[in-house]
Amino acid sequence: MTAHDPQSISPARPAPGTSEAGPRRAHDAALAWRIVSYVVFTFVVYLAIGLPLAVLPAYVHFRLGYSATVAGLVISVQYIATFLSRPWAGHISDHRGAKISVIWGMSLCAASGVFLGAGGLLHRITWVSMTCLILSRLVLGVGESLGSTGATLWGISAVGAEHTARVIAYNGICTYGAMAVGAPLGVLMENALGLGSLGILTAAVCAASVFLAICKRHVPVVHGEHLPFRSVLARVAPHGAALALGGVGYSVLATFVTLFYVSRHWTGAALCLTAFGLAFIAARLAFIHTIDRFGGFPVAITCMAVESVGVLVLWRAHSPWTALVAASITGFGFSLVFPAIGVEAVRRVPEKNRGTALGLYTGFSDVSFFLVGPSAGAVIGAFGYASAFLFALICVLVALAIVIVLAEATRAAEPA
Repeated sequence: MTAHDPQSISPARPAPGTSEAGPRRAHDAALAWRIVSYVVFTFVVYLAIGLPLAVLPAYVHFRLGYSATVAGLVISVQYIATFLSRPWAGHISDHRGAKISVIWGMSLCAASGVFLGAGGLLHRITWVSMTCLILSRLVLGVGESLGSTGATLWGISAVGAEHTARVIAYNGICTYGAMAVGAPLGVLMENALGLGSLGILTAAVCAASVFLAICKRHVPVVHGEHLPFRSVLARVAPHGAALALGGVGYSVLATFVTLFYVSRHWTGAALCLTAFGLAFIAARLAFIHTIDRFGGFPVAITCMAVESVGVLVLWRAHSPWTALVAASITGFGFSLVFPAIGVEAVRRVPEKNRGTALGLYTGFSDVSFFLVGPSAGAVIGAFGYASAFLFALICVLVALAIVIVLAEATRAAEPA
């Protein structure tokens, strides 16, 4: 049975007189496991990202002695590389195959672990340590681009385009699930064994995933004439802009929550990322079918409204418990933003351009991470740490307005 065999994605016919519920549940479970077998590579990529995420800002700021703006830039520099390499990753996935993209991506993630470990071991020589950390982030950024784009397209190609929303949703569960696991694990390991241990774990896990990818079946590339890059970009850009602004709430939380907690003399900053991740996963598992039922834009509008409430509470939080609850609300609201808008973006391009469209669309989330570091860092320098969440709230509300406009434009363009 090939990857494109309809029997591999269609439920078995029930026997006469029997209920369809049983076969449908079995089909859904089989489909879910099949999707997971591809998006697991995204989990590994974001585990590599999550492990140092709650550690590096404080490490750079307090251990190496650099400013809060520089600490934010060290996090953001990864997303420069990711954003710049997204179109290339999409091109590789469309023309060379998603499997090649994943193998290259996981190899680069393993290399980033080597640089991260070196940065921890050489902390006494500040500029050398900082150079290794920046190299680690840059290499990891390209690895993320190749690995996550390839894994998503690999999954869609294997189970069929009709399951695009589910593949994107499961991919996101792996993304934020890995962050939720990686952030507190990274803090524990750094406290007990030092930053170098995070590099060793990253290199080992990513190297193992390269072997796993090599062993998986290749999905044939869709051949034919491809749309020009500019044409794909023009179709995806409005949706990507909404994603970028809508993701600022999470970007600020991930980048500055540690320093926000330190400024308030609170403990448990990593738990905020865990709370965000758990709420995010719960919402995706519970409500992923709403995209197929109601459409991408209505779901995105609802989710962004909820996300804005969470960011608002984070801005006004006066206790770690309030911040924890606010992070959960933010995660719950942001959960379906990516797949809901993504389904609308991807359907605007032909199948043979899906990799490029996915790469470009996802690249806009990297823009939000890149811009949040220096811009929110500057806001913090002028108005204090809490002001970063007000900045995020404004961005989310602008994103909500963009989605409403896109929804109205799409509705007007549909035949009566």
